[in-house]
Amino acid sequence: MTNQSCEFCKLARKEDEASVVFEDERTMAFLDIRPVNDGHTLVIPKAHYENIYEIPDDELAYLYKVVKKVAGAAKKAVKAEGISITQHNGRAALQRVFHLHVHIIPRYEGQGFPRPDELSLAKREKLEETATKIRKYIRQAHEV
Repeated sequence: MTNQSCEFCKLARKEDEASVVFEDERTMAFLDIRPVNDGHTLVIPKAHYENIYEIPDDELAYLYKVVKKVAGAAKKAVKAEGISITQHNGRAALQRVFHLHVHIIPRYEGQGFPRPDELSLAKREKLEETATKIRKYIRQAHEV
């Protein structure tokens, strides 16, 4: 179940380009094109749910298992000191794409948090370089 006009559904259907770090039959994780920091990743369910209120509990639990896996890999890949995990629901909460998604944001001591309008578009080459590093740590986690 996808939404034809939803930009994240288009990514899940491979109709648009993304720097994917993890994908399975139910979820996809890809780098944010306007990252707070290197390694800023979004995790989505492939099925279209606008927000946390619409997704079934079992799908939400599965989504967050993937979030945990990707967060650990992203932290190692970019040598972050911490990770912020955020998820917004509705315009008032700064949701801009109305497909449920979880932000995994690598963080460093003393760092502030920029407003969304302060973020720059990343170059695809840089995103792909970072995605390769994150994928390496996800593969290593599977080998253990």
